[in-house]
Amino acid sequence: MLRRLLAVALCAAALLPAEPVPARAEEAVLNVYNWSDYIDPAAVERFQKETGVQVRYDVFDSLETLEGKLSAGHSGYDVIVPTSEPTFSRLVRAGALKPLDRAKLPNWSNQDATLLRQVESSDPGNRHGAIYLYGTVGLGIRADKVRELLPNAPLDSLDLLLKPEYAKRLAACGIAVMDSATDVLPSVLHWLGRDADSTDGADLQAAEKALLAIRPHVRAIIASGNILDALATGEYCVAMTYSGDVIQAKARADEAKQGIQLRYVQPKEGAQLWFDMLAIPADAPHPEAAHRFINFLLQPEVMAGITNAVHYPNAIPAATPLVEEAVREDPNVYPTPEMLARTFTVRALSPQAERARSRLWNRFKAGR
Repeated sequence: MLRRLLAVALCAAALLPAEPVPARAEEAVLNVYNWSDYIDPAAVERFQKETGVQVRYDVFDSLETLEGKLSAGHSGYDVIVPTSEPTFSRLVRAGALKPLDRAKLPNWSNQDATLLRQVESSDPGNRHGAIYLYGTVGLGIRADKVRELLPNAPLDSLDLLLKPEYAKRLAACGIAVMDSATDVLPSVLHWLGRDADSTDGADLQAAEKALLAIRPHVRAIIASGNILDALATGEYCVAMTYSGDVIQAKARADEAKQGIQLRYVQPKEGAQLWFDMLAIPADAPHPEAAHRFINFLLQPEVMAGITNAVHYPNAIPAATPLVEEAVREDPNVYPTPEMLARTFTVRALSPQAERARSRLWNRFKAGR
């Protein structure tokens, strides 16, 4: 329901008449391509009212979809939101992104310098992207259902999903894994005690063996947005996905008052930390409007509204006091320093390594 309301609100915002500030003709339209359920509709409406720029807003549900749109060139988009690894870094290396003009981004300095340094491995000098939101990869669980089937189950560990003896028992209440080799394989490798960026054949074989061992018990391998919807309605009791998806699903389930109790688990073994970036394609038709939009989003009150709407943390320290207390005090949204210390990031892989992982993932999906 929330997704439909967001979509309706965004469409309505896109149709609002241009108001106070006239934009030059070439800037009158801004084409945005973002993850689904990943914006505060009020932010889009406010930007339009303040600038006179009309926003055409499209959504995607996987990095593969985004890359497919960008790979052929002339996508028509002005602002995109790729994840730092691997998509954003690949686009940087391919020259597919326009370097940001800092002179047009006076709000750039609002970002957390420490977090910016963490994404420099993907974008040396932070030349091509500003941080939009960030989060971790972990588990969404219905603890009550899990406890019914496994009274002594380790609710704080990836063991819950990746140990076949647990997965077999939990199959009865539904297991899902998001369809993203990029975001699942590093966590599996890390759980195995291997390098999350490993390209070693033995490490990849170990990861494949672990995944195939639980494949008979996995009900669905689907886009994260679909996992969000299904978690909210109680279809799965364990799902591997993004932190914010689980937190959004919990909010929907709580609102529905159907007795579905959800929680997000950042695995004690350590969780993958990722960043979603605001970037401008090299051939963006409206680069001036794109810079205005990015600068607008980097305002503390705007980012606070987005975090309140989608329950992902932002990289603007001055926004934190403006975030609703229940959100900013939730360690699953804003991880504690101890939790952050256990996270890991991934780096870009060679095309050969990416192909090897893709083949591994396809075998996992096929179950052979």
